[in-house]
Parts: sequence; C-alpha cells; structure tokens
Amino acid sequence: MKRSSTSAGLVVAVIAAASFGTSGALIKPVLEAGWSPAAAVTVRALVGAIVLAPVAMVALRGNWRALWHSRTRVLAMALIGVAATQLLYFAAIERIPVGTAILVEYTAPLLLVAIAWARTRRIPKAVVLVGSVVALAGLVLVVSPGGSTSFDALGLALALAAMVGCAVYYLVAAQPSDGLPPVALAASGLLVGGVALGLIGLTGLLPFTATFGDVVLFGGVAPWWLPLGIVGVVSTAVAYATGIAASEMLGSRLASFVGLLEVVAATFYAWLLLGEQLSVPQLLGGLLILVGIAFVRSEKTDAPLEPGIDSSVPLASSAGPGERVPS
Repeated sequence: MKRSSTSAGLVVAVIAAASFGTSGALIKPVLEAGWSPAAAVTVRALVGAIVLAPVAMVALRGNWRALWHSRTRVLAMALIGVAATQLLYFAAIERIPVGTAILVEYTAPLLLVAIAWARTRRIPKAVVLVGSVVALAGLVLVVSPGGSTSFDALGLALALAAMVGCAVYYLVAAQPSDGLPPVALAASGLLVGGVALGLIGLTGLLPFTATFGDVVLFGGVAPWWLPLGIVGVVSTAVAYATGIAASEMLGSRLASFVGLLEVVAATFYAWLLLGEQLSVPQLLGGLLILVGIAFVRSEKTDAPLEPGIDSSVPLASSAGPGERVPS
C-alpha cells in the first residue's frame, strides 16, 4: 500500500512540475508587452482560484468546517506559498540574474534536509546526502547561471527569502489534511493570495501595470488574455492542486526534490516554444536531477507512515506557521 501510494504520488508530483514549468515561456511575452510581474501574478492566482472553485466546492461536499479548521494552513499557503514566494522571486530577478535567483530558490530541498537534521538531531542517511549533492549539481548545470555580474547583497537576500518561502510551501502542502481536500486548499490559497497581491498593488508598494493589446506569442500575435488564461489554468490551477496533493502523498522532502523537475520542464518549454537553445550540459543536468531524486526516493524509513506525513519533518496540523517552520 505504501509503495503504490508513493508511486502514485511521484506521478502526481511530475505532473505538478511539468505544469508549473509552463509559466515562464507563457508569461515572458506578457511581461514584454508591458505587464508588471505583480499584476501578472495577481491575475494568474485569481484565474487559478476561479477555475478550481467549483471543483473545490464539490470536493468539500458542504463541509465548510474543514476549511475553517484549516484556516491557519490556508493563510500560510496563500500569504507565503503563493504571494510572498512569487513576489520575492520577481524582486530578486530585478537585481540579480534569473539563473542565479532560480538556482538559489530551488535549493529549498536542501533546506528541508537541514531542517530535518536540526529537528531530529540525526544525520540524514547517506542516500539522502548523496541525492542532495547530485541533484544540486544537476540544477547548476540546468540553470547555467552566469558569473559576470557584480555581487548584489540585497538581490541574493531576496532570492534566499524566496527559497525559504518555497520550502514553506512544501511543508504546508505536506501537512495532514484534517478533512480538507488538496483542491480546496489550492483554491482557497490562490484566492486569498491573489487578493493579497492585488491589495499590495493598489497600495503602490510594487509597480502594478497592465496592457490589454495583443502580445507576441510563439512567433505570432495573440490577445493578452490567451497566455494569462493558459497560465491560470495549467500553470496555476492544475499545478497547485497536483503539487499539494503530491506533497500530502510523498511528504515535503521527496516532493520538493521531484519539484526540481520544474526547472528542467521550464528549460524544455523555453526550447520548444521560445526557441531558446538547449545545451548538452543542461541535458546532463536534467539526468543528474533524476538520479538525485532516485537516491532520495530509495531511502528506507524505520517505520511505516501515513502517506501525508513526512518522516523527515514531523509536523502537527494544529501548529501555526511559525511552529511548523523553524526557519
């Protein structure tokens, strides 16, 4: 039962990574047309929430108490997993190269290994350490960050904060559901996160601009709403729903390592849709990430656990965000 549940979780996690990875190639033309990152992310989150809302209501079956009892988890997902992480990442890439920022953010699995080490006071097993190093090496090859830019302490700090937010996303997603379906957590988190982003935009703290003309998309011209609609449905609604479901099934650590495939997927989509060159080192990096995931997946736990509970980070569903995440 445990093995079949984990296998299903891996499939769902790969779907999530492939869905998340589509956003870059589709959002880039929108940003080039004059949309600010904050405005694009707000629309993305709200579209995803609208798409998932009917499915979430069917899944809840009138059990609104489950949503209320999980309000702390919903708020953590909305404000940290959706809003803060994306805003911090976009703020980081304004100061440092995109490759450097995404490399820092996607070291989140290593942070989860470190959290488990600190909380349990047990050195992670050799397969986890080897898998971490191999996956990180693969990530460096896939991203291929340039080293010609000057050091920017604030940009690096923002990227590190986005990495913490990414880790929190996996921790919150992996919490025991307490009767709240993953799709309901995704829908409510996206709704609250989208509203929060919109309010931040209205205050003027971040540039919040949008244009409503045609955009250049894959060598042709398309209305502005087409790429945003696809991102809202595929890269957001499907991605968050499957990502949360996978984290509940696999636990935060393994789900976060599989999530590294998002970088591989984004690179592949950029090659397929935008014509960006895919190099041999990047292909090798993708292979190394798969090898690293296989090492982490092969870890044997001392006792069987429920599918939604991560053996590496013991968490209580009633705890608040500060109690869940020591970082």
